Amino acid sequence: MDRTQKGVVVEELKGVFAENQVVVFAHYAGLTVAELTDLRIEAAKAGASVKVVKNRLAKLALENHDAKDAGAYLTGPTAIAYSVDPTVAPKVFADFAKKNDKLVLTGGFMGATVLNADGVKALATLPSLDELRGKIVGLLQAPASKLASITQAPAAQLARVFNAYATKDAA
Repeated sequence: MDRTQKGVVVEELKGVFAENQVVVFAHYAGLTVAELTDLRIEAAKAGASVKVVKNRLAKLALENHDAKDAGAYLTGPTAIAYSVDPTVAPKVFADFAKKNDKLVLTGGFMGATVLNADGVKALATLPSLDELRGKIVGLLQAPASKLASITQAPAAQLARVFNAYATKDAA
């Protein structure tokens, strides 16, 4: 790889680091090409991307980033996963690491916050943004449905009373 190609890669990584909410680093030593392809497919289905990076180029891309201290986790054969949703990339790597011992989480960053391996695993256990939005909508709808049932209840009770008087007179 010549100097201009390296410059292109560094600029591409700067864009990846700037555009995504979370970036996770992992060692992938010992993974076969098929296993790495499976990881990429799982990530794409979930809405994340996986890329194998050269550590020196990734460190250069991190130099002016708020999370430049995350470069300490760029050692050995490194793969990165990144996504706009802050829980997707950590979940993909954590789930794959549970199934395959050869993928080892090392760290990453979310915005300006540098995460160690335990921080990435903790982030992986959180619900996704879509799940949280669904819970909020459910919480907002619950009082409205209760209010509707409360306002309809007196009318229904009144109708039953009138029906009871009507059937009493008929009997």
